Amino acid sequence: MAGSSHGHTPAAWTGVTIAFIGFCVSGAYMVMAEPLGFWAGMVITVLGGVVGMIMKAMGLGQPKDAHAVYHQASAKSSEVVTPEPAAAKG
Repeated sequence: MAGSSHGHTPAAWTGVTIAFIGFCVSGAYMVMAEPLGFWAGMVITVLGGVVGMIMKAMGLGQPKDAHAVYHQASAKSSEVVTPEPAAAKG
């Protein structure tokens, strides 16, 4: 996947960052045995996904046609070409 721009968008970075913060909050409150804090962290985690989708809808995500172009280029580069065996000199 080298050279692809998969996930390198403001929508992806923002959504994942918010979800990660929610995951950390939820984990901390789970260790402290505080159910209310745990569920608050889970709400923040889901909010990260919602924010990411909203930002993508606003045009800050990766365009849909970018995946097709990448997969076409990837399929062409993964074709294995085996050379013909050299004719034996005799």
